[in-house]
Amino acid sequence: MSVAFAGNSTTTPSREAGPLRVMIVDDSVVIRGLISRWIGAEHDMEVAASLRTGLEAVNQLGRINPDVAVLDIEMPELDGLSALPQLLAKKRDLVIIMASTLTRRNAEISFKALSLGAADYIPKPESTREASAADIFHHDLIQKIRHLGARLRRKSAVLSPPLAPASPAPAARGPVARPAAPAPAPAMHAPSPGSPSTRPFSTQAPKVLLIGSSTGGPQALMSLVTELGPVIDRFPVLITQHMPPTFTTILAEHLARSSRRPAREAVDGEPVKPGRIYLAPGGKHMRVVRSGADVAIALDDGPAVNFCKPAVDPLFTSAIDVWHGAILSVILTGMGSDGMRGGKDIVAAGGSVIAQDEASSVVWGMPGAAANAGICAAILPLNQIGAKVNRLFAGDRS
Repeated sequence: MSVAFAGNSTTTPSREAGPLRVMIVDDSVVIRGLISRWIGAEHDMEVAASLRTGLEAVNQLGRINPDVAVLDIEMPELDGLSALPQLLAKKRDLVIIMASTLTRRNAEISFKALSLGAADYIPKPESTREASAADIFHHDLIQKIRHLGARLRRKSAVLSPPLAPASPAPAARGPVARPAAPAPAPAMHAPSPGSPSTRPFSTQAPKVLLIGSSTGGPQALMSLVTELGPVIDRFPVLITQHMPPTFTTILAEHLARSSRRPAREAVDGEPVKPGRIYLAPGGKHMRVVRSGADVAIALDDGPAVNFCKPAVDPLFTSAIDVWHGAILSVILTGMGSDGMRGGKDIVAAGGSVIAQDEASSVVWGMPGAAANAGICAAILPLNQIGAKVNRLFAGDRS
């Protein structure tokens, strides 16, 4: 996701690698306490501050100097959406994760926050007394903090100029450049030694476009569908984005506006036709099935797959029984490896997989898993995927 930053701020100078410093901003003492305990139990992160309002966060940001902020939407004095641009104006590389309950208003605000520079969002459970909801919130929050924070540090290490050889400097000269975090640096767009290998595209003409995405996906999807009009008009397009209920409703509306084509949450049993985008609804897996001579949506309320519901793999694997090898699948930015197993099955059936490259991904988990598994016919920056998809559906096989 491309992120716009306010003002003329600069990146805070890097410091020695250590635990990620997390600032919690929420007017609920219960939520602050809960998140603080979770973070305190992790070896690679620490609570930098626990604050009640957005105003406190803005005023104390320089002193606290966090890597990541978990920012509530509804707070007294200064709400999260208003605090967001002020925080980024003071520290442009601050990773901000918006937290909100599952209401339509908060979902719309979360999407607005993404356009203003928030790195991601996370839905808060209505009640932390519900064990399963609290467990999901716990798991997702810690993973988002870890992966988004690690990406920030890798980016900072790549952008930091190397020190020229010199005589030892006095300690008073200030901190030396810290080493990169123990993770690979973002891949460049040009192939390099050790880059994941690719395979030829299928010789079969694709009859359907399947897309899977997670962290960073909403912005990537809205960018991608603006280029896919010719494909959407002639072929069905089905998307699974890791996202809860209500949020998928809003995402479908955004996709419709971006693509200028019909887009909505899929309905169980409805026929799959060209000319529209079908989005897996939050909390349900989306599959496709044969229904006589037609293809229909089949929604599934079964257990989570790859810790996700909806998950990408059920869509990918179900499509093979319908379209066999005439499938083009795209795996966009996201945590985890969802879509990789389904992508393997698609390739084995004769279809093709495109993965978003690391440099343009918010998190290179899902596309990276597919790329490293050797199942991709192309690994492309986001701004090249749309043109490639259009060419493939127009008859290009290379």
